[in-house]
Amino acid sequence: MAIYHFDASVISRSKGRSATAASAYRAAERVVDRRTGEVHDYTRKHGVEHTEILAPEHAPDWARDRSALWNAVELVERRKDAQVSREVRVALPSELTVEQNRDLVRGFVQAQFVARGMVADIALHAPGREGDQRNHHAHIMLTTREIGPEGFGAKNRDWNAKELLV
Repeated sequence: MAIYHFDASVISRSKGRSATAASAYRAAERVVDRRTGEVHDYTRKHGVEHTEILAPEHAPDWARDRSALWNAVELVERRKDAQVSREVRVALPSELTVEQNRDLVRGFVQAQFVARGMVADIALHAPGREGDQRNHHAHIMLTTREIGPEGFGAKNRDWNAKELLV
């Protein structure tokens, strides 16, 4: 099986968005934004079937902790119009189990994003209570900067290429 449908967007401050809020919502967790002091608590949200963070082997351990990761992203970005994260949303085959979809997404993310040096925050969502019950999907939040053993480095502009997504 393969992932056939996806869309991508940028999470940027110029649109009033933050990586900490987006990650908390997608993972149905509580994340405190250390830059602004805001608490993003989505622990009552339903429908999240699986979450995990995949990072390159050389990334520091904190990069695999959702709150630490996205707070580090927010702190390294200085501009008021900074692009703090990229999100890819993929439709998943409804015929597969949660475990099969998890493995499908994990393999895709590892090969297409983490192998290039990105950190990926994955959240698999079940269909909503109302609507199409085949709407299994995953949200994949990606860092825009390369990460090394000491933390984030420069932005990698090559990751902005539309060809990379296709």
